[in-house]
Amino acid sequence: MDSPLNSPVTSPMTSSDIRFGYGTNGFANHRLEDALAVIADLGYEGVALTLDHDHLDPFAPELPRRVEALAARLDRLGLAVVIETGARYLLDPRRKHAPTLLDDEPAARLDFLRRAVDIGADLGAEAVSFWAGVRPSPVSRGLAWDRLVRGCAEVVEAADAAGVRLGFEPEPGMLVETLDDWFALRGKLGAPGCFGLTLDIGHCRCVEPLPVADCVTKAGPYLVNVQIDDMRRDVHEHLEFGSGEVDFPAALRALAETGYRGLTAVELPRHSHAAPAVARTSLAFLTHARAAAEFLSATRVAEEVSL
Repeated sequence: MDSPLNSPVTSPMTSSDIRFGYGTNGFANHRLEDALAVIADLGYEGVALTLDHDHLDPFAPELPRRVEALAARLDRLGLAVVIETGARYLLDPRRKHAPTLLDDEPAARLDFLRRAVDIGADLGAEAVSFWAGVRPSPVSRGLAWDRLVRGCAEVVEAADAAGVRLGFEPEPGMLVETLDDWFALRGKLGAPGCFGLTLDIGHCRCVEPLPVADCVTKAGPYLVNVQIDDMRRDVHEHLEFGSGEVDFPAALRALAETGYRGLTAVELPRHSHAAPAVARTSLAFLTHARAAAEFLSATRVAEEVSL
């Protein structure tokens, strides 16, 4: 039976409803253990771990030992984790994000995603996130969709066996770039129970026709992973908070009211040069926005009670 993963919440949100994390792709110049320590010390509750050559390379030797050590460190630091799979040159040193599930030879991508699922299971990750990729120019749209559905079905099978939730992310410029595209993919897969949604708040402002808060409400029942950043209309550039056009109190209020209780992780992959400072100011901004969202939610509930 087709059922949502989250249930809407009608009571006022509280500050504990939204749990902020930070993405390790924004700490590319740090050792992973150092990045985790900084993220935890700043007060984040979790981490979005991008598997990459310098941050838990899934192809390096002694992976089980390294994953076990990482699980222990996350536990000591009190950090929850989601797994991200957007490393740029992990699979091909010459082509960004290649190969994808849309390419003629997707085997390397499928192997990587199966490894990510296994790592997610071993770490107790809240979700494993992935995306479609950009359609290669020689590949027709119909064929690209066939390849995507076939590849996603294999990943779903692996996730089902491992007891892992998948978060598929619509990404500007990729074959699946909007929420409607995600719903279409989910339908083609038969709406499997483990197949959830990764939503990037900034992407909503970039490509979606609806206001950001309405996008969050639409996505809410299916969310398993949320990324957060600022962005402008029609420009796919992850911006520091306050530099774009997103109404964050409205977006966070909508997020809390969907019933989503997973991580909401800062996604600033081009800010590693100033990672500790950016992470600090990001959390301060989001904490203030969360308080404003809580006020908006309480005001709305009070108005409804008075009617």
